[in-house]
Amino acid sequence: MVTRNEILGILGDYRDLAVVTVCSHSSLQLFHGARQEGFRTIGIAVGNKPPKFYDAFPRAKPDEFFLVDSYDEILDRADELVAKNAVAVPHGSFVEYMGAKNFLKLRLPTFGNRRVLSWESDREKQREWLEGAGVDMPKRFRRPSDIDRPVFVKYYGAKGGKGAFIAKTEKEFRAAIKPGQKYTIQEYVVGTRYYVHYFYSPLLEDGYRLSRGSLEMLGIDRRDEANIDEMYKLGAQESLREYGLYPTFVVTGNVPVVLRESLLPTAFEMGERVVEASLDLFGGMVGPFCLETIVTDRLRFKVFEISTRIVAGTNLFISGSPYSDLREAGMSTGRRIAREIRLAQKEDRLGEILS
Repeated sequence: MVTRNEILGILGDYRDLAVVTVCSHSSLQLFHGARQEGFRTIGIAVGNKPPKFYDAFPRAKPDEFFLVDSYDEILDRADELVAKNAVAVPHGSFVEYMGAKNFLKLRLPTFGNRRVLSWESDREKQREWLEGAGVDMPKRFRRPSDIDRPVFVKYYGAKGGKGAFIAKTEKEFRAAIKPGQKYTIQEYVVGTRYYVHYFYSPLLEDGYRLSRGSLEMLGIDRRDEANIDEMYKLGAQESLREYGLYPTFVVTGNVPVVLRESLLPTAFEMGERVVEASLDLFGGMVGPFCLETIVTDRLRFKVFEISTRIVAGTNLFISGSPYSDLREAGMSTGRRIAREIRLAQKEDRLGEILS
């Protein structure tokens, strides 16, 4: 892993910062938000020419493209980005395409604390973190032979729901599992899934205060998934399989959500406990994170996963959300990241938010 001293040494030579990310996932709002805060923007793209679709969105088109033949090449060409005074902003595709191990070695100042990756990408450590924070989670099954109720099976890593499936018995599990991949088995909780977008700032001392810094809520979404629909998630799978149809959970889009107001205190308390636990475990998260939850008919949250960077559901709120607007109108998660970088730069505190 690149060391903190290496990053601080690089930052010592930086002047006119530029925001760089991979052209995928949430790049439109990241480039748009960075431009709103006065930063130059650089889009990393694989291929011999820039992606054409950015021409359709001039306010979100990066100022320049950094073309590579493969995502592995980013690691070898980091010095070129350093020469451009670039700060990397990770998102799910950026880390997944490069690979977490390579991303940890990327010799480029990066928004957030890279130490969080080992806690997020390992399902065992992630559960240790969340349960240690006092967050209610679905029951875990260590062995397929223990399955005695509907379960949700998901592979390690950020894969946009690809490969995830429901099983009710060990036999169904064996029929669907892909050999050679690490997975986790959790109780399938019946309820409504909500993805809560938070932002933790170690710099600000106002708003919803924590032991250090403050916590914000920037939006909430649900996800459209192909090719399964809510009403068929449990009851029709066996019949569908007889026709060679296998329900999947690949995310194809997102839907905005407003939570009933009486649940907001609990949502903030969950986020607070998770951040406080992260401060003790690895020095704390920085910036956006998402608690992926199920709300039952008893109005209880079950957290089944955490994403520790910007999630694609925030793309719904490029012009602000019902929650971020109550703090500052028009604030997207992409702009909020850029705002944090700008604030740290002005206060000479970049070392607190970059790694």
